[in-house]
Amino acid sequence: MKEIKAYIHRNRISDVISALKSTQAWTGADSGDHNLTVYMVKGSLVPLDDNERHYSLDLGEPVVNEYKLELHCQDEQVNDLVDAIRRAGRTGQPNSGWIYVADIASAVSIQ
Repeated sequence: MKEIKAYIHRNRISDVISALKSTQAWTGADSGDHNLTVYMVKGSLVPLDDNERHYSLDLGEPVVNEYKLELHCQDEQVNDLVDAIRRAGRTGQPNSGWIYVADIASAVSIQ
C-alpha cells in the first residue's frame, strides 16, 4: 500500500480532484477506499501572479496559499493516480507543485 502526498496551486486543486476521481484506479472494480484528504497550507511554491504571494508574519517570509492532498492506494494504482495529478496540476510554471509517494507499513481500519 502507498501514500501519495501532493502540493498543488489553489487554482488547480478542483481539476486535480476531478482528474483523480475519473481514473480507473478510482472508479474501477478494485478501486478500494482512497481516503482523499485536502488541506489548505502555506508553502513555498512559485506564485503564479502577485495575488498569490502573501507575507507570513509567523514565518517571516513570503508564502503562497496552496493545497496539500493526501490519499492512499494499492501499489498498482500509484502510476495512474500520480499521472492524473501531474496532468491536472500543471500551471505552465517550471515548478507547479510536488508529488511524493511513500510506503505504508500498516493500515488498520477503525471499525
